[in-house]
This record gives sequence, C-alpha cells and structure tokens, in this order.
Amino acid sequence: MPNLSYWPARDTDLVRDETVGDLLRETAERLPSAVALVEGVADPAARRHWTYAELLGEAEQAARALLGRFAPGERVAVWANNIPEWIVLEMAAALAGVTLATVNPALRPAELEHVLGQSRSSGVFLLKSYRTNPMADSLASVRQELPGLRETIFFEDWAQFRASGSPTEKFPVVEPGDAAQIQYTSGTTGVPKGAVLQHRGITNSARLTYVRTFDARPDDVFVNPMPLFHTAGCVLTTLSSIASGSRQVLLPHFDPALQLHVIESERGTTFGGVPTMLIAMLGHPDFPKTDLSSVRFALSGGATVPPDLVRRVEESLGVPMTLCFAQTEASPGITTTRLDDDPADRAETLGRPIPGVEVRIVDPSSGETVPFGQVGELYTRGFHVMTGYFDLPEQTAETIDGEGWLHTGDLVSMDSRGYCRIEGRVKEMIIRGGENIYPREIEHVLFAHPDVVDVAVVGIPDETWGEQVAAFVKLAPEATAGEDELFTYVRERLAPHKAPRIWQFVDRFPMTGSGKIQKFLLRDRFSA
Repeated sequence: MPNLSYWPARDTDLVRDETVGDLLRETAERLPSAVALVEGVADPAARRHWTYAELLGEAEQAARALLGRFAPGERVAVWANNIPEWIVLEMAAALAGVTLATVNPALRPAELEHVLGQSRSSGVFLLKSYRTNPMADSLASVRQELPGLRETIFFEDWAQFRASGSPTEKFPVVEPGDAAQIQYTSGTTGVPKGAVLQHRGITNSARLTYVRTFDARPDDVFVNPMPLFHTAGCVLTTLSSIASGSRQVLLPHFDPALQLHVIESERGTTFGGVPTMLIAMLGHPDFPKTDLSSVRFALSGGATVPPDLVRRVEESLGVPMTLCFAQTEASPGITTTRLDDDPADRAETLGRPIPGVEVRIVDPSSGETVPFGQVGELYTRGFHVMTGYFDLPEQTAETIDGEGWLHTGDLVSMDSRGYCRIEGRVKEMIIRGGENIYPREIEHVLFAHPDVVDVAVVGIPDETWGEQVAAFVKLAPEATAGEDELFTYVRERLAPHKAPRIWQFVDRFPMTGSGKIQKFLLRDRFSA
C-alpha cells in the first residue's frame, strides 16, 4: 500500500504459542530465587515478598483449590484492590484453565450485579470491604439476582482456601487460544462490555510491548500503581515483569506520596501511570525531595498524554518517557514509542506498532485506507485482538469485521515511518458548522498554559452550529487565569473555530477506575 497509512505485521516469529501458566513456569525454572513480587505498603518492614519459586508454588496450590470447586472454562470473578493474592489468583486461574473476570473494586451493587451476571461467573473472590465500599454487604444485596453464582470466597480467608485443594489434583491442558480473562471496558462511553482475552494475546502483548520494546530485564524493579482489574495492571505490568524475570512492587492503590516513597525505598527502575497520576506525582510536595535516581524510564498510556506532560516528566527525572497506545480489546498493546526514539517522537507520537501487529488508518465514511498524514480510524489485526465481547455477538460484529480487523474507535494519523498520532475518539470528534474538530488538539494547547492542571474538551449540542466546543478546566490552586484569558490563549494558537465557546471550571473530573476522564458524563451533566 504505497503512500497509504498501513503497517504490516512484522517480526511475527517473535509471537509465541504459550499460556500465562507457561510464562510463570518458565521464569520460575530459570530464576527460582529471584524476587517476583513485593507488597508495596508504606512500611518497608511490613512488605511481603515472593520469589518466583514461591509465586509458582502458591499459584499451583491455589489452582488445585480452584479445581476442587470449578471446572476449566468456567468464569470466576475477582473483586479487590491491588493485593498480592489477586496476582496469585490470576496465576492460579491460568493454571487451572479457569477464566478470570476482573471487577473494579469501586463498583456499587447494581454495577456489580451487571458484571457478575453478564459474565455468568460461577464464583467470586472478594474483600469484605475496601475503603468506604462495604463489598460483602453489596454482594449480599444482589446475591438473589445471581442464581449461577455458586461460590463466594473472601480474601480474608485466602490461606484456608489455598490449603483446601487436593495435592493429587491434576492440572488440565490449557491451550494458548483459551480464554484467560474477561476484562470489562472502562466505561468512558456507557455500559461496560466484557472483552474476552486469550492466553496467547495477553502473554505476547506484555512481552512484545514492554520486554522487547523497552528492554525490560531481571534487574528491573517495576513500581505498579495501575489497578489490577485493568489490563495495564494485570497484563502489561504483571506479565511483562514475569516474562523478563524482574521484580514487581505492587501498590495497594495509587497515592502520589506512597508511590514516590516506594520508588525511593525499593530503588524502582521504572514506574507508570495515566496522565492524572503523573500530574499528581509531579505536583506533590514530596517530589523535589525524593531520591528518584534509580529510575531509568517512565511509562504512560491508556489515555491521551499531552506532549508537554511527557516533556515535564523527562525534564524532571532526566530519563526518557515512553508511551503505549493500548485498548482493552487489543490485549491491550497496539503501538509504543521506544526509549531511543527522538524526544519529539516520544512526546508527540504514539510510536509504531509492536511486533506481530498489523495496523491501518481508515476513512470512517468510506472504509478506505487513508494517505499518510490524514486522520482516520485505527484498525488493527493480529494475535492481540480479543475473541469478542462475552455473550454479545452483535456488539462483537460491530467491533471486529469479517476480515478480523478490530475497529478501535480511535482517530489517528500515521506518517511514512509508521509513527502514529492520536486525535481523539471517533465518538468524541466535534462537528461544528461542518468542520471536524479534534478535542485532543485543543486539550494539548490548554494543558501547556501554566495555570491549567488538567482539561477535557467535549462537543455540546447547538441548534445553530450542530455542536459547540466546550472546555472543562481544572486550574492550579493559585491560578489567576479566567475564561477570557484562556479563550485568547487558544485563539492565538489555533484556528478561530477551534476555540471553546463554553467554559466550565471544575475541582475534579468524573473518572473511570483506570484513571480516564468520563467525557460523556461531563457532556450529560452540562446538558442536564
């Protein structure tokens, strides 16, 4: 496809036929005494540690306990924050051939009922409570609506559960194409759907996104604040740590002070976070006095990352920052920047597709591949694409076409080198008076203003123009900028029709559990 925005699947020989269990067993055999997992609580003396041999041993014991209760292929849900037992359960389910359905610990009863019911989960592992969420009470309140839910196991009883398995229980044969997880989409556009991810997809996505691209190695220490119910936490960070034989330090939840403290005390070599997390870290009073000299690179992704934020991180830490363009339905990695990329490419692009992944940029109206530099919807195909949305054939057919292309819904342009730039979501594109406006472009301009901490731009229905541009802005505590100053700031840098006509100043944004701004809620609240 000369001069067209297409990237063929390259280095397909790097894609392995393996399962999550294969990945863990291989590393445990190769590096049995290396530390695999650390519980990243505030007190270093209270941090529990697991070597790879210990992690495999506990996972096998838990897998036998699972097989005493569930058949391979059944779905078992996990509802908890980032605790080490979550990861042990993830490994155990993989060894037992059980599909893990991940649940956001912030969900309320009706949302919980939807996930457990829609996934047809036969069991659920949960905490009795987390922060202000009375999880046991929430489950009890919807239990009668879930007739297929046979088993409820509390993590507070984890030791007894793990010991309940028969030592003679035999492990089933698990195939690379079997379902490993059902990951529920983060809900930025509506009701979450369960993306079914194969073992082959998530193991290779982790290896080829982090290990191959970022040269992750056994002496690396990954400080992980990303929620485990999300692919960034339980796939990219967890499985890449196992694939590289490195150490994962698991934070119980994101807290900027805790993350800074743990990076310093554990000598973290890399950490990640969505933009809101990185902004919180950079702005925390502990940041200037924390020893971050062990860090060799930083990571971000999962949401659009302003170029100025990448530059701020790199200037503040003196290390490169890499971006991963990912989507749950793609297991999740699609493209990445590299450590040795030009600084401008690291800040302003999404990098190139990872090995084994095919990408093309398509005109949403015609379905034709667009020329280099033109904006269209990113389609991707390969080992990483989900098998579909669980029990939702119509929605699956709308998302994966007959040729196997996953329609991501993301508006992207590709240059002749294969480097991609994101412009936003197809559903977020604003059409004002017939002009296509991409919110990300306006957000990047506003984010560079010194008084702006974070921003989200959305389209608001308008009788005259069809849609009007609205900016929701969070200002710094001592900011003096107002609507007139910010409007002028945008007008000086972008075409007049792109300058927001509606301004709303907010203290906080509605967020998904994985740290993405829920723009549809901003639009709905303003319209209401």
